[in-house]
Amino acid sequence: MAKNKLGNLNDHLFAELERLSDESLTGENLDTEIKRAMAVTTVAREIISCGNLVLKARIAADNTLSGSKIMPGLLDE
Repeated sequence: MAKNKLGNLNDHLFAELERLSDESLTGENLDTEIKRAMAVTTVAREIISCGNLVLKARIAADNTLSGSKIMPGLLDE
């Protein structure tokens, strides 16, 4: 079973926000945390993008199978 799931993403993002909010972080420790935050943000963005693609594919497949027509532009970003 996977350790991380899409539903845990908010927890990870808020945990990083808490680490960045630690006023005792200075110098090299702060720089390290900023780099970690940037990495977490990059990964989170990719996870969200992937999830969005899966959702769009599911909506398109469901509409194709049911013969429904969705509103134009619904799947556009």
